Amino acid sequence: MPTASARHILVPDEATCLKLKEDIEGGADFGDVAKEHSQCPSGSRGGDLGTFGQGQMVPEFDKVVFNDEVNVVHGPVQTQFGYHLLEITARSE
Repeated sequence: MPTASARHILVPDEATCLKLKEDIEGGADFGDVAKEHSQCPSGSRGGDLGTFGQGQMVPEFDKVVFNDEVNVVHGPVQTQFGYHLLEITARSE
């Protein structure tokens, strides 16, 4: 089964998500932004979700993590929890 490691930032609205993505693309550190803004408990770890298998996360999350480019910030990705910025840090097939 494929596995991946990722980190994310969870915020309540798309506008905030887009602003934070701009900040990161402008040079802000993903981990620092996660610590300051993420509404997920993982924010205290810089958004780090650790390693997980395909199917362990919500489908919208899985689709990005197991199909899109590694080491790029993706998003906004909307789930029932809010809006996410995702960075896939590793993936095994």
